[in-house]
Amino acid sequence: MSARAARRSWIAGMIVGAVAFPAAGAWAERAPRPADLVILQERQTMQGPEWIGVFGVVVDPEQAGMRRVRIWQETLDTTTTSTDVIHCSSKAPMRITGDGSGTKRRVIVRELNPGGLVTAANRLDHKIWWATCVPGQAGRDPAELGVVARQLGYNGNLSEREQVLVAPP
Repeated sequence: MSARAARRSWIAGMIVGAVAFPAAGAWAERAPRPADLVILQERQTMQGPEWIGVFGVVVDPEQAGMRRVRIWQETLDTTTTSTDVIHCSSKAPMRITGDGSGTKRRVIVRELNPGGLVTAANRLDHKIWWATCVPGQAGRDPAELGVVARQLGYNGNLSEREQVLVAPP
């Protein structure tokens, strides 16, 4: 083997050795996806692909317009689920969620404006809201649902706000 070929082989070995490949069968060991899971966001992160979706919508029998929904967050090596509360009322649409730390010390209340402005900052909230409150629109871009929102009684002129509530230690 020539010196040049040896150097290429060494460089290729260094590159392959630096790339983290999942262990054999690691993908097969992931949690099975629920049958009613709707993937709302798929994006590439530094750790690889990430999928976020919803499943298990339950209508609250005691509070009109209130629903509980399971949030599915999956990467190549982990799957987490959490439960959000979604209010579908045309007067006060909102998503109530945790801060993602798993400590349940912070609750985030996001008041939404279906049919209003959708940005990168609120897009996932709107996707979750639409998938939960109007399942027939799940997966569609919420920025394109203004006409549907008005047909359902949402005027698109509500103020969006976020409140972070911290439980005492």
